[in-house]
Amino acid sequence: MTVIVPHQQATATSEGHIAVGIVADDLTGGGDSAVQFARDGWRTRLTLTAPDNETLSHASVLAVVSDARAQPDSLARTSTAQAVAALGDAGVNRLLLKIDSTMRGSAHAQILGALEAWRRWHPSAFAVVCPAYPAMGRTVQSGRVLVNGQGVETTAVGIDPVTPITTNLLAELVPGSRHVTLRNGSTAEHVEQLRSAAQNSTRVVTVDASTDADLLALAQAVAQLGAEAVPAGSAGLAVALSHVWGSDQDISTELNLARAERVIVVVSSLHDMSRSQYDHLVDGTLSTHVRTFTPSLDRLMEPGAIGGWIAEQIAAQPDLPAIVIVATPSERPPASAAHTGPQTETAAETIADGLATITAALFAHRSVGALVLMGGEGARAVLNRFGASAILVTDAIREGIPVGLIEGGSADGLTVVTKAGGFGVTSSISDILPELLADQALRRSANPNTGVDL
Repeated sequence: MTVIVPHQQATATSEGHIAVGIVADDLTGGGDSAVQFARDGWRTRLTLTAPDNETLSHASVLAVVSDARAQPDSLARTSTAQAVAALGDAGVNRLLLKIDSTMRGSAHAQILGALEAWRRWHPSAFAVVCPAYPAMGRTVQSGRVLVNGQGVETTAVGIDPVTPITTNLLAELVPGSRHVTLRNGSTAEHVEQLRSAAQNSTRVVTVDASTDADLLALAQAVAQLGAEAVPAGSAGLAVALSHVWGSDQDISTELNLARAERVIVVVSSLHDMSRSQYDHLVDGTLSTHVRTFTPSLDRLMEPGAIGGWIAEQIAAQPDLPAIVIVATPSERPPASAAHTGPQTETAAETIADGLATITAALFAHRSVGALVLMGGEGARAVLNRFGASAILVTDAIREGIPVGLIEGGSADGLTVVTKAGGFGVTSSISDILPELLADQALRRSANPNTGVDL
């Protein structure tokens, strides 16, 4: 598989200098927004630690993860503001707030936190909110958030066990905002329409978009507004902003990634799509080529128990096939359940940490050439366990499924694919694994542990 590694740009000080900061509410969201810039030739890094205080070069993108999606509103607002402040100190002069395409979680609080921090440098700034991602069936029409034409609250997203959503009305999801539909007209007219709508007490404008052309028109207006606008949206808006902010980028260079003998797939998301992708992978793969590790919920929640559990599993059957799956159990503890992790750790974080413990043990036991991380919380936990400092985002193996290289820690240089829980189709993971694995790894006659013909 060929992926794109953008050419490093020289530092620029002219008016055309653009350095973009992305604040994402979870790790997979950060990846699927950052990759849109990487594909257009921007030097793109998703950092997992605090960014350095430095002036970023022209045509660079620095993405940070606030982990705000499932946080209470007050904490989410603070987490987002801190992330924006760190990016401002690092030298970004354009900001994209990556929120969930279906407005799950603390999106409103994130918008307020980002705007509050950005106005430290740009006092007249206002937020322009459009979560649409038409390529994934997410649109905004007449102020309503839709998934494949249906109100978001009527879909699987509405019953999300971690961040459910009960309304599709942006007026309720972003209280105090003013909604607009960009009229047919010039970019200059759209700029004035947005500025006029922003004259409200919250300084927040929400915008319709049902096609990529709608998003491009919005992005052109945002680009004209410069740092005055704080766009808040999903990867769909990132695609359009990358095009209009970086139309003069250099041509990228190519790098051939080594194909892996073994891939670990970590499924931490409970979204229906992730579960169907997991089932499709298991059901459609020869049993000699796949092995699944799925601990019980009780074992994951019991302090210190998961390390012993995976050690027993490995001791009982040391060999590992080409595809190793680490999957969360399908149930979740009730919201009132006592947390067994350190101090303020939530049940979801405890589960994610348990999956990371299993992944690290498997990584230490046998060589691994690539990771596929499905679900933001689990992805964050696994990368933290490996001590990773960043992901160099390089390309998208499928729409909404970025691929990159881990930087720092014990998995430095390892290929990593991240995927938001609800993205893709049933066969998405089954389809990409042959592109990650060496040609001989899935041969019918191969030894499941070594990939060598029997």
